[in-house]
Formats: sequence, C-alpha cells, structure tokens
Amino acid sequence: MSNLIAIAYPDVETAIRVRDRLLDMQREKLITLADAAVAEKKADGKIKLHQLRGTVGGGAAAGTLWGGLIGLLLLAPLLGMAVGAAAGAAGGAMTDLGVDDSFMKDLGQRLQPGGAALFLLVIQSTPDKVVAEVAPYGGEIIQTSLSAEAEAALRESVEAARSAAAAR
Repeated sequence: MSNLIAIAYPDVETAIRVRDRLLDMQREKLITLADAAVAEKKADGKIKLHQLRGTVGGGAAAGTLWGGLIGLLLLAPLLGMAVGAAAGAAGGAMTDLGVDDSFMKDLGQRLQPGGAALFLLVIQSTPDKVVAEVAPYGGEIIQTSLSAEAEAALRESVEAARSAAAAR
C-alpha cells in the first residue's frame, strides 16, 4: 500500500528540486515512488500541475501503432494510424495515474500565490535517510494519508533533521 504525502514550499523551483532529489534517491533504492507531482499556484490564482509522466503522448503512440496495424489489414494504414493516434490521445487524456489531478488542484488552492506543493505517492522508503536529504529544503507537511502516530513521527523526524542541518 502506498502513502500520500503533500509538502508545501514557498516556490516551484524548490519543490521541483526536492522532487528531482527524491527521484535520484529512487535510483539509489532509498525510496520507491508510484508518483511525484508538483502543483504551482500562479500569481493569477490558477494551478499548474508539473507531472512526471503524461498519458496523452503514450496513448497517441500506442494508438498510432495499433491503428497502423489494423489499417494495414484493411489496406488503409495511414488512415488507421491517424484514427488510432486520435483515439489513443483521447484515451490517454482520460486516464489519470497516481495522485488525482482534482485533489492536487483543490489542495493547491490553499497555497499562497507563487507557492507550490509537492505530492508524493510513496510505496516504500528508508525514512531516516530520505528525511535527512530533503529536510534542509524546508517545506511544510500539509497533508498525508499516514496514521496520526506515523504522521506525528514523520513531523518530528523532519524537525530533528532540520535542526541537525542548521547546526552544521
């Protein structure tokens, strides 16, 4: 089972830096993420999502391949590829993997203009090493799917890591 953790940052650059650091740690096998996305609140109040993977392009590519194959059987491969790409892109646009977009936008509305929130869907991690790496970036945990005890322990470990980083 995965856990959702949302962390607010004062700007999108910091949130993206933390996301990228977490992706590096995933390559080091310190954390396993099902999804990581950043919601940025623009000055005009609109929310922009920075997601790792877009489903539209993948759907279009798969649709082009299958449409071309079916079109080849019906002696109209170009038409089949065009119809397949359009259908694949539409299907990809309707597919939402990972953290729900509407949830991220709703939570993003609570941010200050120019602020950002990092949404993590964590499958497993080595908390002491991960927290020590990301605590110096600051941020405030704004929502989790953890139990009350686990969330309190996470907040305590983040504060301890920040104190240790500030003492250095």
